[in-house]
Formats: sequence, C-alpha cells, structure tokens
Amino acid sequence: MTIFPRPLFLAALAAAAILAIGWQVQAETNRVSFPADLDRLVHYTTVRRGNVTEHILTTPEAITAVQNRQPIPAGTHFVLVDHRDGKLYRYFVMEKGEGFGADYDARRRTADWQFQWFWPDRSLNLGENTARCQSCHASQQGADYLFTAHRIPRFDGTPVE
Repeated sequence: MTIFPRPLFLAALAAAAILAIGWQVQAETNRVSFPADLDRLVHYTTVRRGNVTEHILTTPEAITAVQNRQPIPAGTHFVLVDHRDGKLYRYFVMEKGEGFGADYDARRRTADWQFQWFWPDRSLNLGENTARCQSCHASQQGADYLFTAHRIPRFDGTPVE
C-alpha cells in the first residue's frame, strides 16, 4: 500500500473538493434581468408541490399569445415566485430576448429564452444551475418552451391543448 505525504494528500483532497463544487454549481450570468415592472405583471398560473407554492406571473400580452397559440413576444418575462412554507424563497425568471439563443451552443439552446434565479431581495443567485433549466424546458419546444401553456384557457373557456 502506498502512503502519500500528508501535505500532498491534503492538497489533493482540497483540489478534489474545489472541482466537485464547480461541477455541481455550474452557475453563470446571462442576459436575463429582473423585471423592473414586476408590479405590472399578472397572474399566469400557480403550481403547488408539497410545501412549495409557485405563483407564475407574466404580461397580459404573453397570456394572449399563449391563448392564441402564437409565439411569445421578445422582451417577455415569466417570473416564478417561489414560496416555501408560506415565505418568499426565491424568484426564477425566464426571459425571451431578440438573439438570446445565439449565446448558446445549439444543443443547449431554447430558442431565444434564457433563465436566471434571483434571491428575495432580487439580487442575482448564482448558486443555481441554469443549464439544468434549459435542459428541462427544451422538452417543451412545441409550446414555446413553457410547461404551463396547456393550463391557460382560451377566451372561449376551452383549455389550450
């Protein structure tokens, strides 16, 4: 059995820990901004999972586009307001911008949507992996990358399918 000198062992252990942390977080900044007009956004839908309640907000124009099966306009924000045990935990912002898709390799692209997490004080939360968000939302390409498009009723009251 080979025994490593203690300093070499500790250095290797520290390097492994740093690499593991980097692989888990993979946080990055992008072009998503926290919407300055959050108070203008309207309720889109609510999702409940155990002690988590997510109220999703967006613009009236985006809701009309979903109801009419039209593309969501560039400049649109969808804001998921994440509450845990009745308290604001964080915000998840999905923003569509002209040319946003070009920032990513084709395998990671979700058209012109980008995703970002924010803390309750609306500061950037880089502790979340936005590549994971893109990966999951990519499965909804036929619904303009929205999981919730089928939940919003049309003007005549029938659900969007």
